[in-house]
Amino acid sequence: PVYRVMNSEGEMTEKSEDPKIDKTTVLKMYRDMTLLNSMDKILYESQRQGRISFYMTNFGEEATHIGSASALHPEDMVFGQYREAGVLMWRGFTLDQFINQCYGNTEDVGKGRQMPVHYGSQDLHFVTISSPLATQMPQASGAAYAFKRAQNGKCVICYFGEGAASEGDAHAAFNFAATLDCPVIFFCRNNGYAISTPTSDQYRGDGIASRGSGYGMLTIRVDGNDVFAVHNVTKEAREICVSHNRPVLIEAMTYRIGHHSTSDDSSMYRKKGEVVKFDTNNPIGRLRSYMVKQGWWNDDQENEWKEESKKMVMESFAKAEKRKKPNPTELFKDVYEEIPPHLQKQMDSLKEHLSKNEDKYPTQNYEAWSEH
Repeated sequence: PVYRVMNSEGEMTEKSEDPKIDKTTVLKMYRDMTLLNSMDKILYESQRQGRISFYMTNFGEEATHIGSASALHPEDMVFGQYREAGVLMWRGFTLDQFINQCYGNTEDVGKGRQMPVHYGSQDLHFVTISSPLATQMPQASGAAYAFKRAQNGKCVICYFGEGAASEGDAHAAFNFAATLDCPVIFFCRNNGYAISTPTSDQYRGDGIASRGSGYGMLTIRVDGNDVFAVHNVTKEAREICVSHNRPVLIEAMTYRIGHHSTSDDSSMYRKKGEVVKFDTNNPIGRLRSYMVKQGWWNDDQENEWKEESKKMVMESFAKAEKRKKPNPTELFKDVYEEIPPHLQKQMDSLKEHLSKNEDKYPTQNYEAWSEH
């Protein structure tokens, strides 16, 4: 069964389950979901224009991000997969930080070393994303075990997709967390298609939730397009984690409206009509209907916010695009406290090569040696 609080018309179907979130918080939920949507549209198009190398949108899954993030404490540690930008946005990661990372410029906290959308923030307790599927899962179990030993009252949340759940790392993570009683929330975004594999080919059992009981974990399946339902289950899961030192598995049933990434063409494995059907029941529209019924939102506010949010993204986009790339010597740093001789030799060789062949490289786009 799927836990649901609000129907597609924005009406509370289970009055007793209404989280009674105040107007200010609900407006932040909506603005973050729609701002993420605006950023996705612009950065997706920028990749298509060749201005950035790669991008992944979050269309259709916004409620899984904001609903869960709003139920956590700011100091809880997050291990993401690669489609959880809304969690960072909720915590205060700015548009400048998002877009600087995608451009890999001098203001990117990752110093241009990561692919676009591989965000991270030590200040916001969000572990930097890595591309290989499910590697974050056993790491999350280990971090949660450390939290348990420290008795610090915090929990860990680990996001992953139903495709990643087919990896061996998922088994290891579930089993370690269960047997060591670790305060970790395993949050599965079941969006139907993994990278390109439909769930009918991904597993034969009853989704991902059915695996929880086999590991001895408390488990719930939730409507991932219902932001309030996601908020409720994550809030309860966190309480179980920190009060009882037990892992919890949440399976959020949602739908990936966009392509898997800019390297994907989802029309090759699903019908256009299917996408249109789910797009009309997206989580943003559902929350907007709720807000309108409460008298908290109207068409004028909607149009004004659309223009404002687009302007905000475009301003950050313009600034990020003008910034230079980090100096190439950054490739050799931050591995050792002091650069060892063999790396120093390679760095000196690179400098010499670039200085002799400046006409063959776009060195004007990079931070100069003198600035470094």
